Amino acid sequence: MKTSDFDYSLPPELIAQTPIEPRDHSRLMVLDRSDSSLKHQRFFEIVDYLQAGDVLVFNNSRVIPARLSGKRVDSGGGLEILLLHRLSPNVWETLVRPGKRVKIGTRMEIINDSMNRDRQDFRITAEAVGVGEGGTRVISFSDETRLAELGQIPLPPYIHVPLPNPERYQTVYANVAGSIAAPTAGLHFTPELLAQIKSKGIHCLFVTLHVGLDTFRPIRQDDPLEHPIHREYGVLSQEVANELSQARVEGRRIICVGTTTVRLLEAVAQASQPVDIAPFAGWVSLFIVPGYRFRMVDAMITNFHLPRSTLLMLVTALAGRDLINQAYREAIARQYRFYSFGDAMLIF
Repeated sequence: MKTSDFDYSLPPELIAQTPIEPRDHSRLMVLDRSDSSLKHQRFFEIVDYLQAGDVLVFNNSRVIPARLSGKRVDSGGGLEILLLHRLSPNVWETLVRPGKRVKIGTRMEIINDSMNRDRQDFRITAEAVGVGEGGTRVISFSDETRLAELGQIPLPPYIHVPLPNPERYQTVYANVAGSIAAPTAGLHFTPELLAQIKSKGIHCLFVTLHVGLDTFRPIRQDDPLEHPIHREYGVLSQEVANELSQARVEGRRIICVGTTTVRLLEAVAQASQPVDIAPFAGWVSLFIVPGYRFRMVDAMITNFHLPRSTLLMLVTALAGRDLINQAYREAIARQYRFYSFGDAMLIF
């Protein structure tokens, strides 16, 4: 297996720059693994593929205003800081651009950027106190409680059109702050669609996995197994664990909304007994590639992913290389919209 096996060419105009309205009117490609068939629907028609008793698992993580503008105190040079993980009070693991000159001891000021000039004028000081893996920087802030007032919701680097309403980059059920990117498979759901799904007897469960750096980072190694996966923090409650255990005993389908949900459930399954799922709170660094044996997940809803990405490898592990290659070729031919604000697929 090589990273190049997961490469493909995408016309730039198919990278969705703005979301579809309403949310559930995006397109939906349905992949049936039993006969390798593809069907083309609208997302709200996903109800037709769900059965009473199915368990639908969502990631309720909420994107934080993690993109900060700053400047070096010594030179006045501008910086962009992306918050990744909170390590301790006022201390965060970050990604800084340009980062090569930010060494331990570098002092910075966090300032209002052009999008936030209507806010109260104040500044936060910061200092680089450590250097992490992959070029990350550990930064200590003078007052982290006000970072949200200075920050912006970070859109993926391939989206170049400003988003007038930042809430459109949140799922309608997002309520646990901590991600630097949205779990985008969930962006297609509306409150009305969720109500319709529940009325059909489908169990909707919510877990948390805070989306991290790997969502944006391509695999640069020829051997994907040499890629250092960026860990993400996840939580699965006792109540959800009980529901999942019962569904497994009764042979009901467990359907994950998004790759983040898949990774959390599979990590939990690996750490649990064969039948009883245990609650979980901790770091997840599971890298799912073709050949992986799924222990929990029967089906998933996902978007169309970047080439050479860990996310594309995960969906290939579930659906198989031939079916995914066929689906992506057809999606391009039929001009589906790709990536975060793009269309969706159901793999079952």
